Amino acid sequence: MSVAVVRDYLKQFGLDGKVEEFDESSATVELAAHAAGVIPAMIAKTLSFKVDDHAVLIVTSGDTKVDNRKFKDRFGTKAKMLTPEEVLEYTGHAVGGVCPYANPEGKSKVYLDRSMKRFDMALPAAGSDRSCVRLTIEELERSCPGAEWVDVCKLPEEA
Repeated sequence: MSVAVVRDYLKQFGLDGKVEEFDESSATVELAAHAAGVIPAMIAKTLSFKVDDHAVLIVTSGDTKVDNRKFKDRFGTKAKMLTPEEVLEYTGHAVGGVCPYANPEGKSKVYLDRSMKRFDMALPAAGSDRSCVRLTIEELERSCPGAEWVDVCKLPEEA
C-alpha cells in the first residue's frame, strides 16, 4: 500500500512513472543496489532521527555515514535514530522502505545531504522494501519541496 501512496504523491511532479518495484528485497543499500543494478553509493538512503518533537529525514548516498559533530552543529542535538515504531509513526513507512515522500504532515522535515550531488542519479526507496524511484538529482530536489541541502555525512574517503 505504501508504494501506491508514494506513486500518488509523485504524480504531482510527473514522476509517478519512475517508481520501480522488485521481486527481490531492496531493504538495505546493498540489496537495493543489486535489485536496481547500480553501485551502492547511488542508493539514496533515508535516515531518520528524532529532533525535539519531530523527525529529521536525511537523504544521503548509500556509502556515507552520519558525522556526529556535523549533525550536532546543524541540528543542535546528538544524532539519535528513531526506533522502528517511531519510523512508522513519523514517516508513514516501515524500515526498509523509508523515503522522503508522502510522510505524515508536520511530523518530519526532509534534508538532502550534499553527498548525493556526486552523481547524476539517485534512487530513494518508494515506500516499501521492494521498490525505488530512479531520479535525476534535479528530480529528487524538485520532488522534495522545502528540503534543504545539508552537509552532515562523511564520504567514504573522509571516514
